[in-house]
Parts: sequence; structure tokens; C-alpha cells
Amino acid sequence: MSINKEKKTEIISNFSRGDTDTGSPEVQVAILTERISNLTGHFQTHKKDNHSRTGLMRLINQRKTLLAYLKKTNTASYEALIDKLGLRK
Repeated sequence: MSINKEKKTEIISNFSRGDTDTGSPEVQVAILTERISNLTGHFQTHKKDNHSRTGLMRLINQRKTLLAYLKKTNTASYEALIDKLGLRK
């Protein structure tokens, strides 16, 4: 359900603004999207896991908040991130 270290460093290198950037909204949204996709796959086999479903809702709301912030502050970066991640079809 969580991401391993190699996958996380790959995501950070793909979405970071610079070499030492690990906390920008783009990176955070990309990491949250990976965690959300892992959890949705988990729910295919564990339909009654309501505790993890609560955590999934928290992750979705956190991603939603970060996307709203990014849209408000940097629209071009927001649109590029949406296209790269395949969100909001």
C-alpha cells in the first residue's frame, strides 16, 4: 500500500523543480497520486477494509487541497501536472 524508496525517488526526480526539491506541490501531488492508485488497487481485493478507506479519503482531500493551491498560484504548472499525471479527464 505504501511506495518503496526507489519508486519515490523516481517520482521526485520526475516532478521536482530542481535537484534538491522534494517538497514542492508538484512533487507532493505526484506522490499522493501514486499512493492513491496503490490503495485503489488494494480495495479490489479487500472490499471491507474501511479503515484504509478512511485513509484514502484523507489522501484524496489532501491532494485536492494541494491542486487548488497550485491552480491559484501557478496555473501553467497546474495544467502541466494534470496532463502529466492524467488527472481530470
